[in-house]
Amino acid sequence: MNEPSRDDAKILMDKLAPIQAGKGYYFNPNTNMALDLLQQLLVTKNRHGYMVCPCRLASGKRENDRDIMCPCEYRAPDVAEYGVCFCGLYVGEQFRNGQAPDIVVPERRPLEKMFL
Repeated sequence: MNEPSRDDAKILMDKLAPIQAGKGYYFNPNTNMALDLLQQLLVTKNRHGYMVCPCRLASGKRENDRDIMCPCEYRAPDVAEYGVCFCGLYVGEQFRNGQAPDIVVPERRPLEKMFL
């Protein structure tokens, strides 16, 4: 199977951006970073059959990884509290407009889910 390209990531970005914006989530304004993450999401889709956060270790079992399938269940609380999600792909309006601090978001995923 061919590795996803930067063009594939851009196509995914263009497809998802309006859907996510309607929900109040935006891709990181650092476009290179966002495209890198989207490309890695496509890699995980090829590998596992579903897009899982590239910043987390997937088990390869859909049921075990459901909480980290992008957009993960931790995105909303991360963006609400920090302005950005754990991996940095999604940001809120303030972060998008440069009004949120550039911080490291702590991991919310429980340890017991990381080692299934």
